[in-house]
Amino acid sequence: MIEFQNITKTYRVAKRKAGFGNAVKALFSREYETIHALSNVSFQVADGEIVGYIGPNGAGKSTTVKIMCGILTPDSGNCIVNGRNPWKERIAYVREIGVVFGQRSQLWWDVPIIDSFELFRDMYRIESKVYNENLEELSTLLDLRELLKTPARNLSLGQRMRCEIAASLLHNPKVLFLDEPTIGLDAISKIAVRKFVKKINKERGTTVIITTHDMQDIEALTERVLLIGHGKILLDGNIDELKRRTSTEKKIDIKYDGKPPAICNGMKCRKIKQNQMSIFLDPHILSVPDAIAFFAAHTGLTDISVSDISTEEMVATLYKEYDI
Repeated sequence: MIEFQNITKTYRVAKRKAGFGNAVKALFSREYETIHALSNVSFQVADGEIVGYIGPNGAGKSTTVKIMCGILTPDSGNCIVNGRNPWKERIAYVREIGVVFGQRSQLWWDVPIIDSFELFRDMYRIESKVYNENLEELSTLLDLRELLKTPARNLSLGQRMRCEIAASLLHNPKVLFLDEPTIGLDAISKIAVRKFVKKINKERGTTVIITTHDMQDIEALTERVLLIGHGKILLDGNIDELKRRTSTEKKIDIKYDGKPPAICNGMKCRKIKQNQMSIFLDPHILSVPDAIAFFAAHTGLTDISVSDISTEEMVATLYKEYDI
C-alpha cells in the first residue's frame, strides 16, 4: 500500500538575465524564484496495482517519484510505502523497492553487466540461491544472456534499459517505480518491456508506478491513471472513464478513389492526404452507420475503419481543459 498524504514540495531557483555584466552582478545580488513542484498532493495505491502517472514536463511527476523513493524530503506532508517512511527509514526501505529512471543509469558504465548485477547482490544482501534463481528468470524473460558479459557503454539503449529493469528486480522488490522506462526505445523493445512489466505484476504481485509521455505505455499497462498539473492531482480514474469524460467522438479513417469526399454536419476533417482522410465524428449528431452510408454514396470508397479517439488525443484534450 502506498499512501501519499498532503505532500508539498517547493524549490528555490536562482534567476539572472543573460550577459557578462549580469553574471557579475549575480555574484553579489541574486534573484530567486520559488517553484511549487507539489501542492498538497494526496493519493493511495493498493498492493499489486499498476498506476500510470501522467502530466506535462514540469508537472511534478519525477518529484513525486523521488519522494516515494526517499531521494527527496518534502516540505510538509507524509508518505508511507509498505508501512515505512521513505526518507526516514531509507536503508531498510530501499531493500523493498526497485527504481528505473529512463534518463539515469544504475549500471557501472565500463564493466560487464554481470559485474553490476553482482554488486547489487552484495548491496542488497541477496541470498545466493535467490539471486541465481532471479538472474536466470530475468535473463530468460528479458533475453539478457548474450548481454551479461558486455559493458553497459557498448549496449544499445533498448538493451541497456532491459538490463536496468532486471537490475531493479534482482532483490524481489514489492514496489517498482518506472520513470520514463521506454524513452528512446524502438517498437520491439517497448513491446518487450511492456509484456515483462505485466508479467511480473501478475505473477509476483509487484505494485508498479509508471510515469511516461508515451500514452501507448499507459494504455497497454494500466487501468488507473493519475493526471498531475501545476503540482496538483487533477484527475484520478481509469482510461475508459477518462475517454468518456474527454470526448464521445469517433475517429473514421477512409481510403477512396477520385476526389476527396465532402463532409457533412457532425464531422470534422483532421487530416487529408492522397486518397486518404481522417475524420472525427460526433455520434450525437450523426451516427456511425449513417456516416458510413454517406461516404459510400458520395465517394469511391475503398476502405474504412472506425475507432475511439487515441489516448494521446484524450490526454491532449485534458491538458487543454486544465490549461497545463
